[in-house]
Amino acid sequence: MLIPHWVISVYYFLKYHAIVSTKAEVELSKNLILGKHTTISSFTKIKASEGSVSIGARTDIGVGCFIGGYHPGIQIGDDCLISPNVTIVGVNYRYEDIDRPFREQGLVSKGPTIIGNNVWIGTGAVILDNAHIEDGVIISPNSVVSGHIACNSIVQGNPAKTIFTRR
Repeated sequence: MLIPHWVISVYYFLKYHAIVSTKAEVELSKNLILGKHTTISSFTKIKASEGSVSIGARTDIGVGCFIGGYHPGIQIGDDCLISPNVTIVGVNYRYEDIDRPFREQGLVSKGPTIIGNNVWIGTGAVILDNAHIEDGVIISPNSVVSGHIACNSIVQGNPAKTIFTRR
């Protein structure tokens, strides 16, 4: 449906006390849950029509991010900082049959994408399907996370590897 962005912003403010930029593209969906005082910046896209997206309280999502939910969903905890141009996807294409194009093989999700509380994700990072990021993690800019990241780790690279543990 063609609903003006300001209507969506008002809806999420009234329902969750969340601030959604009128320049963000956020779906009106029963699958999208926003925590109190969450902020979604301009040019961010959140798609929750194919699966749940739950974002905790006081989480800030920077400019130009993409969050695409797919069954079984994406969970983002409280007090997270998601820097500009971060991508969080909860799905992948199938690729087993080399004789068929990827788009004809369908989609698959290995499990939920879970981001704990008080996580800081650096600019340009990519969080892939089935990633599990525990509380207190810092993800360096342009890192790619596809697996489990332990509590209070600082990770970097593609694939993301722990370079330090916060104490």
